[in-house]
Amino acid sequence: MTGTLQRSELIAEILADRPEDLLVVTGLGSSTYDVAELGDNSKNFYMWGAMGQAVPVGLGIAVAQPEKRALIVTGDGELLMGLTGLSAAGNAPARNVAILVMDNGHYSETGGQPTHTSGQTNLAGVAEQCGFRKTLEITEMSELVEAKRLLLDEEGPVLVVAKVALRKYDKIVEPQSRIGHYMAARFRMAVTGRGEAALDI
Repeated sequence: MTGTLQRSELIAEILADRPEDLLVVTGLGSSTYDVAELGDNSKNFYMWGAMGQAVPVGLGIAVAQPEKRALIVTGDGELLMGLTGLSAAGNAPARNVAILVMDNGHYSETGGQPTHTSGQTNLAGVAEQCGFRKTLEITEMSELVEAKRLLLDEEGPVLVVAKVALRKYDKIVEPQSRIGHYMAARFRMAVTGRGEAALDI
């Protein structure tokens, strides 16, 4: 079922006053555009052409950087492609990982076909059964305060499903580059201070 929350307003509120050490991993397509629209940040790791991999990548980052918070922002279609990531996160020793699912019930990037969350699949319920410490589904902006607290402060793994409306992007704001080795090197340097800068963007 399509929700009514406006995804641009939602992510702007979640990342308002963003903590300095927050690491953000975004799923391909709309989730990346939503985060990039707020302004580029070298501690954002944007996924391109790797459907279903946002949670595994974000989980790996969380395990490697246990002193930093890892927030994964993804969509229902992307997450459904890699549900094993939820099982891995539920069983991993990562208490610093949080997932925000922008659930519009459709595959926005491929023509708007309905996903299984338009039917009986409940991603918060799936995450709970995978061992997540806390899950939450929100449908109203009034629930955002609790959702933000859960995503940024609660011991993980935690997951919030936000039932968002389908969005038509009049203008897509993309990150600085789609070149994988550049984005990886930039992120690594921002997080660890180590590595060589990739200059060909």
